[in-house]
Formats: sequence, structure tokens, C-alpha cells
Amino acid sequence: MNEARREKITSLFEVVSSLERKWANEWNSHNTMGLSKTHIFILDILESEGPMRPSSLAERLHVTTGGVTVLTTKLTKAGYINKTQNPTDRRASQLEITDAGHELLEAAHEHINSIVDRMFGMLTEDEIQSLKIIFSKCLLG
Repeated sequence: MNEARREKITSLFEVVSSLERKWANEWNSHNTMGLSKTHIFILDILESEGPMRPSSLAERLHVTTGGVTVLTTKLTKAGYINKTQNPTDRRASQLEITDAGHELLEAAHEHINSIVDRMFGMLTEDEIQSLKIIFSKCLLG
């Protein structure tokens, strides 16, 4: 890789890192739910995909099953998810979103939409699509 390309990629990394910090700051400064973005993502996954085993959720989040336990304990104690026995394998448990979790997720989506509007509202549809393609390509890299 030549030096000019390396400098451009380093600059891009700095911009992406700053964008992530800005997103986190926006989330934290207006977050009245007391939950992290990952907690909301868990609820989102369970709402869209239905009940799932903690190990499957760990794969989706790219964390360990121990990490899922830490994250879901807070959601379980708050009544946003339930841990139940898997009907097809009684040795395994599964996690499912509750009615309270659905309600919280609806409020979280409003909060997220507000952040997205503030941070990305100036982008055109083509720019958004280009970013999605570029970032997806980088993830597959």
C-alpha cells in the first residue's frame, strides 16, 4: 500500500471513530431508558426473529455466551425479556421479548430515529446507499 493511500485510510478511520463517539454521545446524552445500544439491539433481534437461544444471540452480537448473560440479566430483571425453556430441547433455554420489551423498543426506535435525523439527515438517498455498500464491503473484508 502506498503512503498516500495509507494516509487516506488512516484519515477515514479517524472519521469513523469520531462518528462512533458522536453516536454514543448522542445516545447517552438523550437516553432516559438506562440501557445501552446493545440492549436495544438485543430487543430488536428478539422482536424480529422471535425467541432464540443465548448461544444464537451471542453469534449475532459477536460476543461470548457469557457476554450475552451479562447483557440479558439487566433486561430480564427489568421485565423486558423472559428466559424460558426451549420447547424442542428441554435442556436448553431461550430468550424472548415481553410486552414491556415491545413498548420499550418502540420508544427506543423514536430515540434512534431522532439521533439518525440529527446525524445523517443531510445525506441524500444515494449517499446513504453508497455508505451502506462501502461499510458492508469493509465488514466482509
